[in-house]
Amino acid sequence: MKLKGRIGASDKDSVLQIKSGRIAEIAAADNSPCELGDASLRLSAGFVDLQVNGYGGMDFNDTATTTEQIAEITRRLWRTGVTKFCPTIITESAEHITACLTNLVRAAESLPEFQRAFAGIHLEGPFISTEDGPRGAHPRQHACPPDWEQFQRWQEAANGRIVILTLSPEWPECCAFIERAAKAGIVVAIGHTAATPQQIADAVRAGAKMSTHLGNGSHAKIDRHVNYIWEQLANDNLCASFIVDGHHLPPSVVKCFLRSKGVQRSILVTDAIAAAGCSPGRYKLGNVEVEVLETGRVCLPGTPYLAGSAVEMHDSIGKAVLYSGVTLDEALQMATANPAEALGKAESFGRIEKGAAADLVLFDWDETAAKLNVIATIVNGEIVYHSSTGKEH
Repeated sequence: MKLKGRIGASDKDSVLQIKSGRIAEIAAADNSPCELGDASLRLSAGFVDLQVNGYGGMDFNDTATTTEQIAEITRRLWRTGVTKFCPTIITESAEHITACLTNLVRAAESLPEFQRAFAGIHLEGPFISTEDGPRGAHPRQHACPPDWEQFQRWQEAANGRIVILTLSPEWPECCAFIERAAKAGIVVAIGHTAATPQQIADAVRAGAKMSTHLGNGSHAKIDRHVNYIWEQLANDNLCASFIVDGHHLPPSVVKCFLRSKGVQRSILVTDAIAAAGCSPGRYKLGNVEVEVLETGRVCLPGTPYLAGSAVEMHDSIGKAVLYSGVTLDEALQMATANPAEALGKAESFGRIEKGAAADLVLFDWDETAAKLNVIATIVNGEIVYHSSTGKEH
């Protein structure tokens, strides 16, 4: 298959030759016919989302979620340009988490579309703060100190597919736990924390590599100088994910955070819940009720606390450009190469280069409005979604 478009923000048309699910050649465009694309459209590597709780009314944190529903989430995410993602399981009872992990493993073993999209599991909790604010929408009764034996049981249930673990380093036993997890190849992320700056620094020395949705899962008011947000922003050994939806972080904060952390160490995530892709109303995040307001804000009913998001990755890319002044190429990097690198998969996906997997997005870019519209999504060299039909293939 031949695919035509401008790669990222480039003004030059390119043609990608796809063979056996990989990019075989990248050349300057000529007048030869192509199966997909044209000079008015742009190309990107497929988007990579490290934090997806659910989508389209379906929830990875619901033990009743079926393999077909997991397949449907995957197909619906194709519409948003996401070709790789980490299903995210949040704080709950040990039995509940085990059941959700088992569901994901069963789907990964039986569903070809999910196998291709599955980048590993993100376990967000339960080793997080018990305090209001930092805990976010996670149930207090199940937040607990790090427990290596319990984590090993979950990893066994997940068939070794837990790749990211978000925890709070405020617990005394945390550094020893982080060292063991890092040695086991887990990306340890700091999040939902009330830790001191010293505890943050100690966690990084122990092997923590990432901050989860930095600036959120925090107190409404903190010390203006000495706090866990500045400590993570300033630490060059931490990359950081951000939810850029217009609700989790004000535009000015997005601009400051991205400038502070730098494009190379910044990652866009959606933190999408089941309500993403749905109309306003009340939904479930695991066993927790959440509400999607008319504005698109997702919160715990009757509280100011956010509870995941309803944003889609293509919109986050546009908002990152609009809010912070990063270029389109830089925003795309934060949704493709950077998350792949955080997972240690930079050679497997997240880039457009000869020999790379043909996971691609063809899109239209409205520069004035900073809006990205997905035209087609390609996975392993196959067109899995096209906007002309509005259907997944």
